[in-house]
Amino acid sequence: MFDIVIKTDKGKLIDRVRCNARKATLGKGRDNLVLLRGWRIAPIHAQIEQTEKGIYIENRSDAAGSILVNGVKADHYGPLRASDEIAIGSYRLHVGIVEDEAQAPADDGPAEAAEVDQLMQTFVGHVSFQNAQGDEQTLDKEALISSEMRFLWRNRVHQEILLRMDLRRVDVGTMDDDELRASVQKLIDEIIGEMNDAIPDSVDRQRLAQDVLNEAIGLGPLEELLADESVTEIMVNAHDDIYIEKDGRLQKSEVTFSSDNAVMSAIERIVSPLGRRIDESSPMVDARLKDGSRVNAIIPPLALRGPTLTIRKFAKKKLTAEDMMAYGSLNEAMVEFLRVAVEQRKNIIIAGGTGSGKTTLLNVMSNFIPPSERVITVEDAAELKLNQPHVVSLEARPPNVEGKGAIPIRELVKNCLRMRPDRIVVGECRGGEALDMLQAMNTGHDGSLTTVHANSPRDVIARLEVMVMMAGMDLPASAIREQVASAVDLIVQQSRFADGSRKVTHITEVTGVESGVVSMQDIFLYRQEGFDGDGKVVGHFEATGAVPQFYEDLRARGIEVNMGIFR
Repeated sequence: MFDIVIKTDKGKLIDRVRCNARKATLGKGRDNLVLLRGWRIAPIHAQIEQTEKGIYIENRSDAAGSILVNGVKADHYGPLRASDEIAIGSYRLHVGIVEDEAQAPADDGPAEAAEVDQLMQTFVGHVSFQNAQGDEQTLDKEALISSEMRFLWRNRVHQEILLRMDLRRVDVGTMDDDELRASVQKLIDEIIGEMNDAIPDSVDRQRLAQDVLNEAIGLGPLEELLADESVTEIMVNAHDDIYIEKDGRLQKSEVTFSSDNAVMSAIERIVSPLGRRIDESSPMVDARLKDGSRVNAIIPPLALRGPTLTIRKFAKKKLTAEDMMAYGSLNEAMVEFLRVAVEQRKNIIIAGGTGSGKTTLLNVMSNFIPPSERVITVEDAAELKLNQPHVVSLEARPPNVEGKGAIPIRELVKNCLRMRPDRIVVGECRGGEALDMLQAMNTGHDGSLTTVHANSPRDVIARLEVMVMMAGMDLPASAIREQVASAVDLIVQQSRFADGSRKVTHITEVTGVESGVVSMQDIFLYRQEGFDGDGKVVGHFEATGAVPQFYEDLRARGIEVNMGIFR
């Protein structure tokens, strides 16, 4: 019987595994005693065997990767001491005989005892501290050991749950969420009760049970971040390296996953109900949570540090135009103008960089669509939440395991033209679907809305030209510009500033084509004047004085409009 302690290359404890047999295998195959992940890890990477002479490790990975013992490449090494460090990929392992089975000659007793003690210290996160640091350092050490112990017991209870559910042949596929949660909660309480005497007093049983439940059927430590409404984005760079965006600023979170396996489980729990998959043959996926929050995941071999997960949370409270004004994203005159533009069925493109709030603004502007109209939305991953009673939502489909069956956004845009739409809302144009969107706008489907990645209204025109060319149509640039100028009425540019605030910086009218160049005029602008003492952006919104052509047309038709907003 021997113990294997697994850490990251940065010294972060991942797990401790006890082998009750004479042999144990390590690798990414599910049949191994020790599961390791990574593109440099073979299905069976190594074997550890306990013999009469001691514990030996053997490389079983062939060409997949090597094993280093104390920094030296080794295909077969032993007998291992607890102080020997084994490097496999990004993992660092220590192996030692279980203390109550370690029997050594009298003259070697102190050395063996020291090695076993070192193994146990490695396990609980032992760190060398300078005495000069005083009491404060002792508290840090205690906190570190307590944190490591909590990770250990969370992992052990989680493994015991999986084992018991497997032995009892529990079919989780037939359970609904509430039934599964109740069943797992009961099992957790049962296991912690049995382990109660072994669990140190420093480990909070209630917190332990909640952590295990979250990791077993939820998103693990991310659950508390998802529940925190002040957190707007969650970025899992590695299982023990998680950052969050709070109040527009990035900061490192204290929560961590217990291992890469736990991150993979969370990712699979997100994508599986959506009919999507993620594995080594398809290592990237876009998905969404039940509340509409946007999810992107990428795993090894593309992500070198382990599974990476990014979640952009959507506010539980659906934002309104009044909320946007309260946040300083735009002013009352701009809101009134956009309301009239949407009601009068103007084709509008919302532009901005990544994370500038395009989708949020699109949701807000969709509130201005009259409830009597039929709206069809087309998205890569469904995120839009429209309030209208007559909404049809379409979502693109990725390819299956054989690489077939993909339905891109472009096909959905073409299809929705046959669905008698009053409005077409495309979550984002990023490819050939831009051509189909422009054609829809030019063939009577007025009032369409979409978003585009661009840094200025002028860049939007250039981006649309490029995306139309991506459709594979050999069109001259002049013809594309004519299509754009004819189809697009307004461009709303949103930007994210250094302090994390998001503001509408331009509302621009597309007026036509002159000398082969699409002409535009700004209706509203945001003028930045600097920063205040707290680092917040200071500036003001202003009307340029230009009046859009469709306002003149409305007034000529006898429709009452407020011309004062342009002064």
